Amino acid sequence: MSHDAAGNVDVLSEADASRLHEARKRILDQLGKVIVGQEHVIDEILICLFSRGHVMLEGVPGLAKTLMISTLAKTLDLSFSRIQFTPDLMPADVTGTEIIEEDRATGHREFRFMQGPLFANVVLADEINRTPPKTQAALLEAMQERQVTVGRNRHELGNPFFVLATQNPIEQEGTYPLPEAQQDRFMFKVFVEYPSFDEEFEVARRTTGTQTSVVEPVLTAEEILRLQQLVRQVPISDHVVRYVLSLVRQTRVGSEGVPDFVNELVGWGAGPRAVQFLILGGKARALLKGRFHVQVEDIQALANAVLRHRMVVNFAAESDGITSDDVIQRIIAATPTTEDELSRDARFQKIFAS
Repeated sequence: MSHDAAGNVDVLSEADASRLHEARKRILDQLGKVIVGQEHVIDEILICLFSRGHVMLEGVPGLAKTLMISTLAKTLDLSFSRIQFTPDLMPADVTGTEIIEEDRATGHREFRFMQGPLFANVVLADEINRTPPKTQAALLEAMQERQVTVGRNRHELGNPFFVLATQNPIEQEGTYPLPEAQQDRFMFKVFVEYPSFDEEFEVARRTTGTQTSVVEPVLTAEEILRLQQLVRQVPISDHVVRYVLSLVRQTRVGSEGVPDFVNELVGWGAGPRAVQFLILGGKARALLKGRFHVQVEDIQALANAVLRHRMVVNFAAESDGITSDDVIQRIIAATPTTEDELSRDARFQKIFAS
């Protein structure tokens, strides 16, 4: 890590930048011993991890979401906890609770906090939409403030702290859809797709024999914290920041310069947190790809994962089978990528002036 003239640690060196790129390769090598394919999912999870964000994974049962997350925790040498969300799960089952403990020698009694499964570096919130809103809300403070409040006491969570939640998109009966405030805490919403034929062939071959694989840790908690600091040092040009703002502000229905198709198809759009997460994600992606600056390509690659759960299409769009991903891609197609085009376009002059 290099220093500027005043001695501050804020200059990203080539050696520092290459560390995250090399870390990605080592993590993929270890995960490849257990997980077949899903490289784009793993990349987006790593981007969130190194950006200090959280991930929502959505996919049908049997796509190894839980296995992927638990194996990742092993490769990162982090403590791992799985919470199976059910309709009868209470907030204290997640955060922990205070119990009365008696000293047998003196007879003195006092409250002692017993930590819940939330006190781990990597927390898997499995089928998070199966538990009532009261329990879902127990995660809000933890994800945002990295602490929990029980009674009158606050308890700091571990560092790093990374929540990965899963949802099953095909079962709606007996579920409690996450409110918008809860969804906004997740940096990415990632779709886990079916494997290709070759990938599924390899899965079948590996999992029906006697082969076992040992995953070795490649990064410690301290190394992850250092890499998270490196991500924030990645430079980003004003042009790319304006491009991010252009994308996000075009999702806001009724605002100046918003395309007609957005006003026709979208119920509401993304807030400022989407801008922050797109920039941080772009910085992490650049380093993971071995580059030392953010490009428009990085923002475009992450736009769906950041925006799909922060903007909601209206009933008319749903009835026509139009998803938020479709609208996001149309916004990207309608947005110039160069600084000159953005500055000359009258529609974007209105967006920047509003």
